[in-house]
Amino acid sequence: MSLVRWNPLREMPVLQNRINRLFEDFFPETALDEFKGFGGAWNPVVDIFDTDNATVIKADLPGLKKEDISINVEGNILSIAGERKTDDEVKKENYYRRERSYGMFRREFTLPSTIETDKIKAEFKDGVLKVEIPKPEEKKPKSIAVH
Repeated sequence: MSLVRWNPLREMPVLQNRINRLFEDFFPETALDEFKGFGGAWNPVVDIFDTDNATVIKADLPGLKKEDISINVEGNILSIAGERKTDDEVKKENYYRRERSYGMFRREFTLPSTIETDKIKAEFKDGVLKVEIPKPEEKKPKSIAVH
């Protein structure tokens, strides 16, 4: 038998699930819906990474159309905003469980002041928004030959 060091952080997701179940059982769904709506119901998850020529932001936006998304740059702040609307085909009382989040969202990212905002490109495909922010010439990595 080997000894395994106890890590209390490993138990956090289990504790979170138990607390969530407690609230779901104790409060009716309508009361929780009002609480969820406070301050926005959801924030899409993003990945941000660098390539040789650009910084790329990928955001998961399932169920949205490109017309539902707005991307703005004001000063050095890039904002992605939109709204995922609820499915009104099914009546509330017919749900057993409703875990997907709905509502308005807004994510903001600070850009370096040297970015040329007119060269930013955005593409939306299969529920994933990809925003490419080109790097300025002086920020691109340069190879230096060793003599």
